[in-house]
Amino acid sequence: MTPEDQVQSLDLTLPPAPPKGGVYKPVVISGNTAYVSGHGPYRGDGDYICGRVGSDLDLDQGKAAARQTGLAILATLRKELGSLNRVKRVIKLLGMVNSTPDFPDHPKVINGCSELFAQVWGDDRGVGARSAVGMGSLPGNITVEIEGIFELE
Repeated sequence: MTPEDQVQSLDLTLPPAPPKGGVYKPVVISGNTAYVSGHGPYRGDGDYICGRVGSDLDLDQGKAAARQTGLAILATLRKELGSLNRVKRVIKLLGMVNSTPDFPDHPKVINGCSELFAQVWGDDRGVGARSAVGMGSLPGNITVEIEGIFELE
């Protein structure tokens, strides 16, 4: 099944590709590699999931925010590439979690995005290298920011 078929079979609803928030490109392609700029948990129409994990949101809510961020990344990839079928594999994700200083489970939060990508591209091609770190704050108080590197067909 292709990634686009998987999105359909999973009944995923992608938000619109998020608007740019600064001077950057949402995706830069070099050779057969796509570098995706940091995305937040965008739901559409300027609406983001906001708040700090460990105070405003619990682990499950943080994980849901990471999943929503993954959906926003899929929307941007589809818009910029024309189809998710052009993505051969996930190479690397960097997940940043807006969290309290004592919150210990950043990787569990970012699993929300990683599990989504594994569903779309499969366990082999959808899971790449990854870092998950806590941050003192993120732009606009968004809960999660994730950037990614993808190999293209």
